[in-house]
Amino acid sequence: MNRCDVCGNEYERTFTLRTADGHEYVFDSFECAVHRCAPECAHCGCKVIGHGIQAGDRVFCCAHCAQEEGVRAVSDNAAHPVF
Repeated sequence: MNRCDVCGNEYERTFTLRTADGHEYVFDSFECAVHRCAPECAHCGCKVIGHGIQAGDRVFCCAHCAQEEGVRAVSDNAAHPVF
């Protein structure tokens, strides 16, 4: 049995995640994987689980947070684009 790198739970159905920079982690749940590996929004600090918005080297959870940090021409709703 393997042990989760986040919560320490020993579990027979753990999985290993390898990040783009080569780090490997063992997790017992997606919750723990998100906690350890998901980027944080550069404005509000929440975990970015979806695609988010990337502006340079910063990642944001939504267009609102990106706009609050000065990123322009982003929108969360295609029916209301920002130019």
